[in-house]
Amino acid sequence: MSNDARLIAGNEEYTYPVVSGSVGPDVIDIRKLYAQTGMFTYDPGFTSTASCESALTYIDGDEGVLLHRGYPIGQLAEQSSFMEVSYLLLNGELPSPGQLKDFSHTISRHTMLHEQLMTFYRGFRRDAHPMAIMCGVVGALSAFYHDSTDIADPVHRKISSHRLVAKMPTIAAAAYKYSVGQPFVYPDNSLSYTGNFLRMTFGVPAEKYEVNPVVERALDRIFILHADHEQNASTSTVRLAGSSGANPFACIAAGIACLWGPAHGGANEAALNMLKEIGTPDRIPHYIERAKDKNDPFRLMGFGHRVYKNYDPRATVMQSTVREVFKSLNVTDPLFETALRLEELALNDPYFIEKKLFPNVDFYSGIILSAIGFPTTMFTVLFALARTVGWVAQWNEMISDPGQKIGRPRQLYTGPTSRDYVSLDKR
Repeated sequence: MSNDARLIAGNEEYTYPVVSGSVGPDVIDIRKLYAQTGMFTYDPGFTSTASCESALTYIDGDEGVLLHRGYPIGQLAEQSSFMEVSYLLLNGELPSPGQLKDFSHTISRHTMLHEQLMTFYRGFRRDAHPMAIMCGVVGALSAFYHDSTDIADPVHRKISSHRLVAKMPTIAAAAYKYSVGQPFVYPDNSLSYTGNFLRMTFGVPAEKYEVNPVVERALDRIFILHADHEQNASTSTVRLAGSSGANPFACIAAGIACLWGPAHGGANEAALNMLKEIGTPDRIPHYIERAKDKNDPFRLMGFGHRVYKNYDPRATVMQSTVREVFKSLNVTDPLFETALRLEELALNDPYFIEKKLFPNVDFYSGIILSAIGFPTTMFTVLFALARTVGWVAQWNEMISDPGQKIGRPRQLYTGPTSRDYVSLDKR
């Protein structure tokens, strides 16, 4: 039996090779479709289109599986660290103790920002959204670190990759500090990647900041869980920008801009706001009925996922992490009780079971970040911080791909056909 796919168009039959990956669905290679048939495929949102070949992340939405370089996300979140996962995504294999030490040392030596770049923040309004600041500052990195923007040079690519991963916590913390009118806190390279970020965010020069190890571990897990997620909207944006030969700083700035959208990076903020609207567990049945009503605009945020049609494997880790954080901080938050009760009722409701609307990672991460002390405006910033390593790894993979071409989607044109210009005095 042939491994080719057959297409019949009019009176002609065409064959296209079927390509298999190491795991997951086969794909039909239609690169020659337009040349042979004069037709394009029509796939809004590219939901049935493989835009690239990648060895980084694999998702099986039906089974609730997420693998980074083959390793299950649950194992990485529970047993690894964000620095180790970063090394894995960038290099393909888990590091030895010596390799991890050298990598962490390298990252820690790139955490500071050029001092002139720090003055860049003062050009923003005091009440500027931190994501607006992130877009601008990350895009400006290429003006300060132009010694590592030659994408044809592997050494330049490596240096810029390390710089982006290392400087993102400093950039994110400074965005927060600027929004609350506090002085910037410079990095402390004796701390871990995540501990350093916490200190730069919540520490002040007037007193010593003590990193809470439970909070540090919880935030490190959140970073791991958001490190990469296959060809989502922001990752595809990074790859599309990179396909033109744009420098890596510009590509990551493009990814941040895409992530800012509420349908992508803002989901955990939306979930937290929904829980605040519900308020107390006794009000949940009313809101569940509203969610079922197709004529009611209310939706249960933090349930369901574009890809996962099963329980989001990241949500399992988040549920246990939330308990650890609340216990350590001695927090009694009615939102958490409401979240637990909502999850329980939704998971046992035939409507949600039939629709496969299971809690996702955003359902819990917002509660944890709020308990730690982050305002909702910082939620997407933290997402961008964590996802940077995935974006960088995807960008590096794309640049190294000999089959890579500049992105150029086609369209189904539905506008006017050719017509003659009519001068203004005759209109």
